[in-house]
Amino acid sequence: MADWTFLTNHAHVLLCLSRDPGMRMREVAQAVGITERATQRIVAELEEDGYLERHREGRRNRYELDPAQPLRHPLERDHQIGEILAVLQPAATHEP
Repeated sequence: MADWTFLTNHAHVLLCLSRDPGMRMREVAQAVGITERATQRIVAELEEDGYLERHREGRRNRYELDPAQPLRHPLERDHQIGEILAVLQPAATHEP
């Protein structure tokens, strides 16, 4: 299998935090396959640009995503991150 993926680490971090807003940086780093330091840098960049907002809950952080934020590349600016995240969420299971 090739070493590249279609989504960036930034997208992977957003996806993790959209699925579990209380996920710890260590857990995000493991899921994405990057260092905890790289994860912290990505989260800081996403916060700085308005894609994430951090809320302190006791000793933990909880992250709130802004799904209305546009994708950053000029080819994709007419789409919002919420569209991408919605497509990548696990399919809902329906009970018979």
